[in-house]
Amino acid sequence: MATILVTGGTGYIGSHTVVALLEQGYSVVVLDNLVNSTLVVLDRIEQITGARPQFVQGDVRDAAALDDVFGRFAIDAVIHFAGLKAVGESVQRPLEYYDCNVNGSMTLCRAMARAGVFKLVFSSSATVYGPDAAVPYIETMPLGQPSSPYGASKAIVERMLSDACASDERWSVVALRYFNPIGAHASGLIGEDPLGIPNNLMPFISRVAVGKLEQLQIFGDDYDTPDGTCIRDYLHVVDLAEGHCKALNRLEESGYHAINLGAGKGVSVLEMVNTFMTVSGQPVPYVFAPRRSGDLPAFWANADKARQQLGWVAQRSLHDMMVDTWRWQSKNPNGYGPSR
Repeated sequence: MATILVTGGTGYIGSHTVVALLEQGYSVVVLDNLVNSTLVVLDRIEQITGARPQFVQGDVRDAAALDDVFGRFAIDAVIHFAGLKAVGESVQRPLEYYDCNVNGSMTLCRAMARAGVFKLVFSSSATVYGPDAAVPYIETMPLGQPSSPYGASKAIVERMLSDACASDERWSVVALRYFNPIGAHASGLIGEDPLGIPNNLMPFISRVAVGKLEQLQIFGDDYDTPDGTCIRDYLHVVDLAEGHCKALNRLEESGYHAINLGAGKGVSVLEMVNTFMTVSGQPVPYVFAPRRSGDLPAFWANADKARQQLGWVAQRSLHDMMVDTWRWQSKNPNGYGPSR
């Protein structure tokens, strides 16, 4: 079975993807600088799968470290997660985001080329469509003008990878445009564990429920939606992980392929909160706050291409996402450890 290098493999989506890869018999090498994650994740992955991936602590911006990895391991393909991902933070720290996300991806691709490895699955984002795109988002739309440096960094990398494929037929790239992954592995052993105050809705809800935060702020209750709150396309992180495994098969065909991974339907913030309270039996006190700059009223995916080209469809329900989130959070109230 092939050997896959997973950059950012101890992060939230990366760790679930490593589990899926190991369960399918792949050999996995994880490269992570541990800035937003912990080695405890590797222990949990081993508990789940009975296998432990090879691990290298390093940064995708470090060309020498990458050359060392490609020299030590016979890598067949790369799944590239490593990067910074908080939309709001990217507005405050744009240069860090461009350095990590764009420069890191460029440095990785150069190292891949030096090693003769040209198969890449890239962790992109629905934010590349920009705020003016019509709903639902479909891959035939042009890249937009994202409203944050985070989104812009993903769009720049997509352009770079598309140009690389156009210039050299050896490259085969699948850019997976995620919508809103939530949930956790059904074992309750791995899940989302953001540092500090969460930037995303689901870990904020679960931390309020477990008593780590006092209340949830819902930003905006006056959008043009049925209940006035924002609508997003949520999918289970294990479904997302399985999409990466299927994307590896698409790499047998050279060229550039952008594919949405989403459930194909929208759920409002209030629906999320109420469903979580029903599933968990825990109160989640919330208050409404003013709209956040850059938040869109509603968007969701057209996921037809993923079904047609990858044979992938989101399988797990919103109820499943909530059950698994609460199992993870209630079993791990401090995430992976008291220091996080």
